[in-house]
Amino acid sequence: MIDKININNKIYPIKLKKNVIVICLDGSQKEYFESAFKENLMPNLKKLIDQGLFLLAQSSIPSFTNPNNISIVTGQPSSVHGICGNFFFDSESQKEVMMNDPKYLRAPTIFEKLNKEGLKIACVTAKDKLQTLLGSGLNFKNKKAICFSAEKSNIASELKNGITNVNDWLQKKVPEVYSQELSEFVMAAGVKLLNEFKPDIMYLSTTDYIQHKYKPGHLYANKFYQMFDYYIGLLNSKKSSLVITADHGMKSKSKKDGSPNAIYLQDILSDKHKNDSTRVILPITDPYVVHHGALGSYATVYLKNLSNIDNIIKTIKNIEGIFEVLKKDEACHKYHLPHDRTGDIVCMSDENMAIGSSRKEHDLTNLKEPLRSHGGVFEREVPFITNFKQIKLQSDQKLYNYDAFYYAMNNAGENL
Repeated sequence: MIDKININNKIYPIKLKKNVIVICLDGSQKEYFESAFKENLMPNLKKLIDQGLFLLAQSSIPSFTNPNNISIVTGQPSSVHGICGNFFFDSESQKEVMMNDPKYLRAPTIFEKLNKEGLKIACVTAKDKLQTLLGSGLNFKNKKAICFSAEKSNIASELKNGITNVNDWLQKKVPEVYSQELSEFVMAAGVKLLNEFKPDIMYLSTTDYIQHKYKPGHLYANKFYQMFDYYIGLLNSKKSSLVITADHGMKSKSKKDGSPNAIYLQDILSDKHKNDSTRVILPITDPYVVHHGALGSYATVYLKNLSNIDNIIKTIKNIEGIFEVLKKDEACHKYHLPHDRTGDIVCMSDENMAIGSSRKEHDLTNLKEPLRSHGGVFEREVPFITNFKQIKLQSDQKLYNYDAFYYAMNNAGENL
């Protein structure tokens, strides 16, 4: 058996002395932890940090769920793996489609490569939209891979997930999608898998339902992090090399009266540039829009005629609440985006502003709390928490959430 393997231009050890656990705590940012610490609600995490580090890293742009989860499990940005949103405009088919099919992946996951080397892989995600991407290339027949979602735990099978009868096994019913229980299911499953399946590599990915609804320090936010702390106490041990990070942060996007603070970009462009066909794409769009109404901080614009692109960019830049507007080439270079899956224009909003398409396209009837959302650079800062101290960064080197497996595995292989 080889000692090391090159996966997407990063070197990972194969012979591990510890279990490797990476947790993507969806929608988290340092303020949630700081608020919970003040209330003494996270003693297990404090113990972990005493052993290791609490650093801040950057997520991929756009700071959405799918691109960042896939960045974490490939170790690279979307320019390499191809997943640049939850949703995108497929220029070949001229259709707007979800990016939850493995056919859109352009790089193997760390799981696929390590599973082929004989390592045991366990992966649990909250929402099913990620499960097929995370499980791409895994061999469930060899009994060395398990990958399922809490949302569809009741239909997990040996053939497609490497496990069946999940709810009986965990003694938990299928949780509601819009609930804290969906994330708790993931954490409980992780503890049971660690003790029974004993994976070499485990990835746990929660949902950001709580973070979309409640700001740091809110009673229900603190309860969520207290719950998370309980499971960290069960997962953290001398036998585990553990990294906790997030796919993105979360910021308030509401006015003082509680209504969404949003720019409806398609309406503005259609009114200002009637003769120039524009199509605004919101990559935050997915089947779970109750808590954000498909309003995020990042949008791309496709143009039928590029000759007027400078005027359209000028229009967007003059909109109050817009932070950055870039042409495709600039955006792809600066934020490591796949060129063929990026619009002609990329724009991001200010910290407390969201971007929509047309007002009529957004159903906000189920948005009960003031809007909190993500997608741009202001939600890019995420925690990078480890139970070890062996992280070596050069003075000009940035730390990204997608470095999680590199550091966790090298620590487990004592190879840094």
